[in-house]
Amino acid sequence: MRAVQPGSARGRSATLTVPGLLSARASADPGAVALTVHGVGSLTFGEWDRRSDAAALGLLERGLRPGDRVALVFGENEWIDYAVAYCAAQKAGGVAVPLPAGLPPAELHRLLAHSSAACAVHGAGRTVPPSELWTATLTELAGLYGLAARDGAVTRLDAVVPVRPGDPAQILYTSGTTGEPKGVVASHANLTFGCSRDARHRPLAHSRHFLHAFPIGTNAAQTMLINALDARPGALTLPRFTAARFARLIESYRAGTVFLVPSMAIELLNAGVSEKYDLSSVLLLGSTAAALAPSVAVALTAAFPRATIVNYYTSTEAAPAQTTMVFDPERPGSVGRPASGGALMISDGEGPVPPGTAGEVWLRSPAAPRGYHRDRDAPGAVFRDGWVRMGDIGLLDEDGYLYLLDRESDIVKSGAFKVSTLRVEAALHEHPAVVEAAVFGVPHPVMGSAVAAALVCRADTSPVELRAFLTGRLAGHELPTRWTVLPSLPKNTAGKVLKRELRALLATPEGDDAADSP
Repeated sequence: MRAVQPGSARGRSATLTVPGLLSARASADPGAVALTVHGVGSLTFGEWDRRSDAAALGLLERGLRPGDRVALVFGENEWIDYAVAYCAAQKAGGVAVPLPAGLPPAELHRLLAHSSAACAVHGAGRTVPPSELWTATLTELAGLYGLAARDGAVTRLDAVVPVRPGDPAQILYTSGTTGEPKGVVASHANLTFGCSRDARHRPLAHSRHFLHAFPIGTNAAQTMLINALDARPGALTLPRFTAARFARLIESYRAGTVFLVPSMAIELLNAGVSEKYDLSSVLLLGSTAAALAPSVAVALTAAFPRATIVNYYTSTEAAPAQTTMVFDPERPGSVGRPASGGALMISDGEGPVPPGTAGEVWLRSPAAPRGYHRDRDAPGAVFRDGWVRMGDIGLLDEDGYLYLLDRESDIVKSGAFKVSTLRVEAALHEHPAVVEAAVFGVPHPVMGSAVAAALVCRADTSPVELRAFLTGRLAGHELPTRWTVLPSLPKNTAGKVLKRELRALLATPEGDDAADSP
């Protein structure tokens, strides 16, 4: 979601670090607002730099050593303190480990142990599970700012703790939708790829504000933090996403750029926000985390008539490698082509396959690659010679556009057929009663697996009606045989549907059109 033109280097620099990026911006624009949390407050670049200096010195005074991991536990109403703590950890030579504040205590404790965190910095009203590490708030750390002046001279942090582009900058945990979350290590050179000290190269120049509502601890949120340091407009977020609040911020701040995930887009559309709020300021709407269903993308073009709708495809492991796709009615199901000097390959496991042939999706980053903390990758399974295996099955058309068929783990193998859940979900989203749809496989005594669908609906409907609607849109073996309607679909903090919970809900093998029918 780095807003750069596909194939463009845009001031690419191999010498930048995250603290260096903040220092340069604070020198150039000290009074400019970098980040606003609606209803909470704002942070200028100068304040960001000074406060993170103070906290970094506090970390050093407490014994933080270069390479130590610093867990950051903050909620969405604490974005300002989180941004300060993130840069402070890196200025002190540490590795930032953002963790969602809403994790259950046992899971938070497990990730603290897995990352080998030396300490945790957290919000003032929060607690961290007991462990060997020491904890502190920013207020406690900043109380040691007197260390910055010795004999009347201000200590330069970069002279005390030099931070190099190749040093590890963060460990970010994956969403865990298909298994146990994995820690992904990124260097400063990886995070700052494409950034520039030159104000003429700042992205999103059409905007005064860019708006998002991504939870801390997600790859999308980390990207927004880097955007806040590098982009021309100020970052704007809100403590909790609702469609009405989000649309109201667009209107009141005249936001020119909006970033969201498909589930948020669906909520905006279902709330009819375009009829209640002025959304004409939005010129760029970017969606990430999952592919936009074509019907949802079409509806967005109507709700945001002046906006370019862009789908971004990447992963925590692959970033900053990504594909971008400006919505094109001629290619409604594509997620685009590689951007910013990256590369894309469809492989059969041995090497590239011809256009039109399905295979594993691999992306190659133009920046320093990422890797798993504690090297949890089997040799070449995910990271191989600069390439990253995305865990998706897809194909390329003759012009090099990528079409995702499904997650490898989500493909339903029913008898002799393999069913793409993305394809079935896209068809279901076209039904006027369907608000959200998730398709997955459940055990079947004869076929091995059966296609099941969990729906959120705005009106009553029935399996018979839904199957009739899908007939002609889908092949017979793609039609769901098991259904359930729920008030909402289970999602993780990044807005991704947790299909493993839905599988458990409908795991008992039954006959066709069974389960909790709509």
